[in-house]
Amino acid sequence: MQIVFASAECAPFVKTGGLGDVAGSLPAALVRAGAEVIVMVPKYATIKDEYKAQMEHFSDFYVSLGWRNEYCGLEKLEHDGVTYMFIDNERYFARDYPYGFFDDGERFAFFSKAITESLQHLPAGFECDILHCNDWQTALAPVFLREFYQGLPLYDRVKTVFSIHNVAFQGQFSDTVMEDILGVAHIPAAASQLRCDACSINYMLGALRYADAITTVSPTYANEIQTPEFGEGLDGVLRERSYALQGILNGIDVAGFDPATDKRIAANYTVEDRSGKAVCKAKLQEELGLEVRDDRPLMVMVTRLTRQKGMDLVMYALDRILAGGVQVAVLGTGDRDYEDGLRYFQDKYPGTMAARIEFDPALSQRMYAAADMFLMPSKFEPCGLSQIIAMRYGTLPIVRETGGLKDTVIPYNEFTGEGTGFSFSNFNGDEMGDAVFRAARLFWDNRDAWNQLVTQAMSQDFSWTRSADKYLDLYFFMHPEIERPAAVVDEPEAVAEPVAAEAEPAAPLNEPAAADVPKAEEKPVEPEPAKAEPEVKAEVVPKAEAEVKPAAKPAAKKTTTRKTTAKKATTTKAAAAKTTAAKATTTRKRTTAAAKKAAEAEGAPEVKAEVAEAKPAAKAPAKTAAKKTTTKAATTKAAAKPAAKTTTRKRSTTKAKKDTTKTATPKAEAKVEEKPAVKAEPAPKAAEVKAETKATRKAEAKPEPAKETPVSPAAPAEKKAPSKKTSVRKATATRKRR
Repeated sequence: MQIVFASAECAPFVKTGGLGDVAGSLPAALVRAGAEVIVMVPKYATIKDEYKAQMEHFSDFYVSLGWRNEYCGLEKLEHDGVTYMFIDNERYFARDYPYGFFDDGERFAFFSKAITESLQHLPAGFECDILHCNDWQTALAPVFLREFYQGLPLYDRVKTVFSIHNVAFQGQFSDTVMEDILGVAHIPAAASQLRCDACSINYMLGALRYADAITTVSPTYANEIQTPEFGEGLDGVLRERSYALQGILNGIDVAGFDPATDKRIAANYTVEDRSGKAVCKAKLQEELGLEVRDDRPLMVMVTRLTRQKGMDLVMYALDRILAGGVQVAVLGTGDRDYEDGLRYFQDKYPGTMAARIEFDPALSQRMYAAADMFLMPSKFEPCGLSQIIAMRYGTLPIVRETGGLKDTVIPYNEFTGEGTGFSFSNFNGDEMGDAVFRAARLFWDNRDAWNQLVTQAMSQDFSWTRSADKYLDLYFFMHPEIERPAAVVDEPEAVAEPVAAEAEPAAPLNEPAAADVPKAEEKPVEPEPAKAEPEVKAEVVPKAEAEVKPAAKPAAKKTTTRKTTAKKATTTKAAAAKTTAAKATTTRKRTTAAAKKAAEAEGAPEVKAEVAEAKPAAKAPAKTAAKKTTTKAATTKAAAKPAAKTTTRKRSTTKAKKDTTKTATPKAEAKVEEKPAVKAEPAPKAAEVKAETKATRKAEAKPEPAKETPVSPAAPAEKKAPSKKTSVRKATATRKRR
């Protein structure tokens, strides 16, 4: 798998935020996993001279940008096993800072175009399979690739992945850029898909519509950006392409952030021996002017002082936190109001509050190692690395449940002891204060539970190896023709779900249908050989009621020529309820009131199960089954209903043999049934006939509530039932007279 990874910044060469960390660590992890990776970064003037001295000129060419023809050089550098290609153009990149200039739209449009053009000038044997772009600075690369390079053999195999690190930064510019710089105004598809309003275009919007797959830096953030609250105006297109969107958590450089080997902290320590952490805490308290006490929890913040980082909540709750005995230290720069507020609390609570309004990476490392708690109450957070670094150093994070904070921090459960930190749900200062004091109370009252929580936090795996495996799953899913190394050959199908979301739902729907077919075919076959099989059927029927109904129709056809099956010809649930109630009373000359109530109380599911049991029994040898079940009915009430059913089945089967030749319409069958019904009954069974007449009259009066159940397609036959019942009454009346 050959991957080109494009990013506007990359540690250690240039870094302003989390994007630099990702671009500096993920490619190295991909290389360790067996992929070939080339990282493309602008050659900024701010890159250290020691790295510039190691670069070698690899190639140069010209890039067309609107009406311009700009020089582009490729400077190659090998660093930690990864190949870096620096895009050289001093007109655009020889500046003292990566971003923040009036021509950023033109600068990064050139960068995107240079990336796509340079795919033709890579080292021999390297043919790009995946072009992985990051944030709006490289968002136009998928657009240029499809509009200007589609159809060329080298570019047809290239699949594009676009990663969103912060959806708030989208790269919006005037629509005049489309013709003057991008040169796509004459292409209707590109012009319409880049435009975000009447006079603006959006670079990120183009990538979201043109990229083959979209990723973001945490699963929760992937869901959040599909809502208007977090989508920053792009939630609509993200919902449209949700099948191609997935969240993959960032990792950290576990070797660089290792308390056992870190030379920037006062004392080293490990998970097993954390005595060095107490030394670090004492040294930091002394350095910041705080009271040197190990019985007071030390909570720190290393952050930008902005509203997005939850500084509104901090300003609201800080007085309560400091007054409660928690030491607080804050490092960072940002909005002036927050800076002044922190200075005010530092003066109000000397020895308890320390504010360092500056940017100091070395001090931040000492704060991670020394603190007991790390506060991060962000309003939104795509992933966040600070809470991961804090856990790595045994500092428990207190976070708001949003984005990557929710995915990385497991809230403490006081009952089970599980967790790696503390969290609160709503963007509310009181809730944040409560979470801080939950942590402080555990620190004060239950040090054993606190130490166990620290152990669990330090034991978490946040290495880039795990994240790289998930990215490789996605890459190999997009290129199934490329064979994956044997160690992880089975994983691509399981993880690359969002891209295949459209095709996946069809599979689960078809599988149950295929499973149902053999069951339906087995039903007519199984009841014939033995009597024990009906018991098996009774177990199968409750599991799938839908399978019983197909089997019910052939059974009904065989017994349509008798009195009881005349009622069942309707095949409705209401008719089934009537016949079962009638059969249950035929074998009992004297039925108690309790039995009647029990029969009425039985619901429709029980009726279905009874009918299913009776049908296989009817196909068994009729005479022997009838004798056994009738004796059981006389002895036990519980067996009365099954016995009654089999006796009626017996009579029905004997009559069915006589009337098999009569295949006329239902009306003709009803007329023919009346005469044999009178003659066929032998004299010794008169008592049963009387009970049967009483049962039929009771069944006519009682089962009316059952008519509320839905009527099957055979409902028209129900209208003919009353005429048959009256004929049965006449026949039984003549028997009585005789």
